[in-house]
Amino acid sequence: MLNQTSVSEFLLLGVTDIQYLRPLLFVVFLIIYIVNVAGNGAILMIVISDPRLHSPMYFFLGNLSCLDICYSTVTLPKMLENFLSSHKAISFLGCMSQLHFFHFLGSTEAMLLAVMAFDRFVAICKPLHYTNIMNHQLCIQMASAVWVIGFFHALMHSIMTSHLNFCGSNHIHHFFCDIKPLLELACGNTDLNQWLLNTVTGTIAMGPFFLTLLSYFYIITHLFFKTRSCSVLHKALSTCASHFMVVILLYAPVLFTYIRPASGSSMDQDRVIAIMYTVVTPVLNPLIYTLRNKEVKGALSRAIRKKL
Repeated sequence: MLNQTSVSEFLLLGVTDIQYLRPLLFVVFLIIYIVNVAGNGAILMIVISDPRLHSPMYFFLGNLSCLDICYSTVTLPKMLENFLSSHKAISFLGCMSQLHFFHFLGSTEAMLLAVMAFDRFVAICKPLHYTNIMNHQLCIQMASAVWVIGFFHALMHSIMTSHLNFCGSNHIHHFFCDIKPLLELACGNTDLNQWLLNTVTGTIAMGPFFLTLLSYFYIITHLFFKTRSCSVLHKALSTCASHFMVVILLYAPVLFTYIRPASGSSMDQDRVIAIMYTVVTPVLNPLIYTLRNKEVKGALSRAIRKKL
């Protein structure tokens, strides 16, 4: 049950207050959204349809592309609508739903990147046992686990936030419903919500991040002591470069937003940083993987030739 509150809807103040910029920003973000859906959709399609890409690495890449499409869809359509509308309202239930799916997909992506790092670790450090370790059953189990954990992590936040009492302003200084802006509008004590955000969400964000770094540390150490060759090390790490770039693109803005103290927060900074990990990163992921991956480029070429 949602808590009784005098606020039945929220007003999303959006990216900017400058009226004449809104049509331009609408066109820019619409193009970005179309490119995101088309790029990630193309990767998802070829991973499913091309038998040569039916391996653990591309199975997880397909999951990542699906997440990126959904992740942007949670925030961008509402943002685009608000660029053209003078009434920027979102219902209480709609706000809680947006909060839930935002944290569901975001935390799932963070954990999925750690799983992808583990896959690269096994492929490089245990090549002879790779097919036995990364079997189909284990891949399904790991992918299912990150989706389920992400869902219940987000459900915790959406339930806890929905039970707060919002008795004052309903103006959210953001372009989507997130926990931090909502806590600033809540009446009463929000210490438990803040603790859950810092502890649980912090663990789900930082845990996969450190596991990813640990995987790369073992990969570099293994290759350096086994081969003692910089050229072999460079060649092996080039296969991980795309994944590492995606990790940096996701974690740099997220860590800056959620790790710094609330007292040092700036609404304008939060909005700009949020655009980075909700809009820019998902659209760059397919470009990074296609530009640096010969197998994906080859599969795309084959798919295009079949269409023609």
